[in-house]
Amino acid sequence: MPGWAGRGGRQRRTFVVGGPLLAIATLMLVAAWLSTGFLSDLLLNLGSSVVLAAISYVIFDPLFEEARKARVQEHLSFDQQTFVTRLHRSGRRVRILDTWTILLEQRYREETLTAIRAALANGAQVQLLLLDPDCTAAQQRSEELERQRVDVPRQIRTNLRHLAAFADALDSRLRHRLQVRLYDASPSIQLYQWDGRALISFFPIGKLSFNVPQLEVDMDSPWGGFVHARFEELWEHEQATLVLERYWSVTVTLRHDDSDVVEVRVPYATVDGQHYVDCRGFRVTAPLTMRAALPPRAPGAAPAVFTLAEPNDGDRTPAAAVKRHFDQKYGHGDGEREIYRLVSAPDGPRTPAPRAAAAGDAHGR
Repeated sequence: MPGWAGRGGRQRRTFVVGGPLLAIATLMLVAAWLSTGFLSDLLLNLGSSVVLAAISYVIFDPLFEEARKARVQEHLSFDQQTFVTRLHRSGRRVRILDTWTILLEQRYREETLTAIRAALANGAQVQLLLLDPDCTAAQQRSEELERQRVDVPRQIRTNLRHLAAFADALDSRLRHRLQVRLYDASPSIQLYQWDGRALISFFPIGKLSFNVPQLEVDMDSPWGGFVHARFEELWEHEQATLVLERYWSVTVTLRHDDSDVVEVRVPYATVDGQHYVDCRGFRVTAPLTMRAALPPRAPGAAPAVFTLAEPNDGDRTPAAAVKRHFDQKYGHGDGEREIYRLVSAPDGPRTPAPRAAAAGDAHGR
């Protein structure tokens, strides 16, 4: 908890400063007792002054510290460059809670990712919590920003694509300190934390949160405790959050004649409540079914069996719209996608899956 960390820091500082002062005062008083004349009087006066200074520090430093923490600085808007500079120097904790972050837009992306890498190398734990682009709240936020012409789900998917590529490129020593999750809830608070300080703001109707006043607070203050609790509530909620790895791909088991063939991870997308997978990463030779746990939000959910159907323009969601969704999530990439809609086996016809040479040729991307 932030409060415990703050109290521990104050206690260490009191020991580091107050302890030596008291030790020096003790030596002076002992020397005054052992000496005589002017030197004795001088050491006695100096020792007494140092004792008073040490006692005053121990008493008043916590009061000044609490006053400093209670002080809130207001900034007219979010200063990306200043935050990136602070991020670069962070060594304990970095937290971002937002719908999507402007820091990963093209003009700031390289500087931001370089700063995150530096923070990770400094030993910081970096946690990003962004809004799930497929949830209702993301579409509602887009409607609130309609006059700004902002497509919120698309902005989030772009952020996540760059974060996934960045995480893949990280050294294994650093990768475990970077955590990215998606939350499915109404966005209420924006948080940008570097070590013990943070910028917080709220989401105004019809305006970007970056363009409204930001409050700079100490994370040990009541404001800091409030946003810390909100972050923890979302971060730890198993049903409301999804880790980046589970958003990025899903594990499916290919089945032939009711027998499991191979387990692979495939790109997937959820569009208008329908689940789609990109099968271009493997080849199969016979009609297959798939067993998968979709949506992948709930850990431990029982997997269901699906048949594969080719999307077409007669579906509720046209094939072109599904492809655009994949392009937003994964980028345009190379080659053609092989997109199939997952149909619950009891509810739909057993449509033949892609065919190739032998089931043993199936392989993951």
